[in-house]
This record gives sequence, structure tokens and C-alpha cells, in this order.
Amino acid sequence: MLQVLVNGPRADPESEADLSIAEARRHQRQDIVLSRGETGGGSGLRTLEMLHTGDSRSAGGDGSAQCLEPVELGSREVAGLPGTKFGCGMALCGACTVHLDGKAIRSCITPLSAVAGREVTTIEGLQSKPAKAVQAAWVELQVPQCGYCQSGQIMSATALLGKNPAPTDADIDGAMSGNICRCATYSRIRAAIHAASASIRG
Repeated sequence: MLQVLVNGPRADPESEADLSIAEARRHQRQDIVLSRGETGGGSGLRTLEMLHTGDSRSAGGDGSAQCLEPVELGSREVAGLPGTKFGCGMALCGACTVHLDGKAIRSCITPLSAVAGREVTTIEGLQSKPAKAVQAAWVELQVPQCGYCQSGQIMSATALLGKNPAPTDADIDGAMSGNICRCATYSRIRAAIHAASASIRG
């Protein structure tokens, strides 16, 4: 689970500008500038605090630039969680799907500033009963082909079963309509969601 909180101004923004993403990954707690550019005036600088399974991570930024970087970039490059994939960058393919307070969203168009103080869950943090049922069904039915879209598919399927443990085909098609699979594994995806549903309901 990735929790993002916006804190107040930083005392030394110049030092943050010198940090690279690679350097940030080597620290459990480190401030970086997502835009890799100038930080601007110190008074407007903010830091995004992210908590993933108890490990606090930070990203320096200002309200007009760095805090507008997408959650997809933040989760991959800042928090070091590569499960969330970049697909289209326009919320059209669903590869970047994460959960925001339990609801499936497209992280490629959601700015970090929009999730301040809220819970963002990437595929690495899925631990609920529906999530485990979905993951087990995905393995049992060998759903993935190339696998690139599958983290997004699993995130959307888990969100669906979290609110509707007994979905119909129509429910599944509606919930999964924003997730594209270029390998066309749609029939296996639907079958796996039904299998996960049956497992949840016991």
C-alpha cells in the first residue's frame, strides 16, 4: 500500500535537485525531484511522503510542476514498485491501473498532488481475500500470454470483486472494459474472475 501525504516547505531545496532517481532508490527515505529540473523558490516547495508497507519514501516537488507528475511515475520511479505498467499515457489501455482508496483508477493521468493523504495500492500491495482469489485464479487458468497488461487487469478484477463478489458476465465486461489485452485473453480473464468469485463465496 502506498500512502501519499503532502508536507510543508523544505529547508534546502537545492540539495534535492542534485538527487537522481537511481540515488533515491538506494535510500529507504529520500527526497527527489521528479521533473529532474530546477526546483524553483524554496517557499513553494513541497514534499510528497509515501508509505509502502511501513517504508516511508519522499518525492520533492512544487505545486505547479513536480506534484503534477503522474502516480504511475511516482510508484515506479520513486517508490521502486515496477508492477504498475506504462501503456498509453492517456487512460485508454488500463495497464497502469492502481487502487485509490480501494477504487480502480488510471494512474498515468492522476497527478501525485491528487492523491495526497490518500491510500494508493499497487499490485505489490494486494493482500485482500478478493486479491488472493484473483491471483490464484490467474495462475490456475494460465490467463497471461505476454503478461504486460496483466497487473492492470488484476487490479481492475480485484476492485470489481471487492464491491461485487458475484458479478455477471455483463458486470465483468463493464468493469474490465477499460483494460485492453493485445493478446486477446479476454475469455480467460472472464473465466478467472468467475473462478475467483466462486472461491470467495466458498
